Amino acid sequence: MAKLAKLHRSRNNRMIAGVMGGIAEYLGWSPMWVRVLFVLVSSLSAAVPGILIYIILWIVMPKATSQSYQ
Repeated sequence: MAKLAKLHRSRNNRMIAGVMGGIAEYLGWSPMWVRVLFVLVSSLSAAVPGILIYIILWIVMPKATSQSYQ
């Protein structure tokens, strides 16, 4: 799996927008485990809904290009 040089939304590991896939590629983790962890943390957090965090990350994180990968 190619590693992202900077944090971007993934081109390869997308389910919706590539946010969790991009985080997984940046950290070198499995995208499935990042998604599971995000759902668990979102479910346990009453203060900030996970969907709001996801939408903010979707807006803030740039989309990866071919130059984004090392």
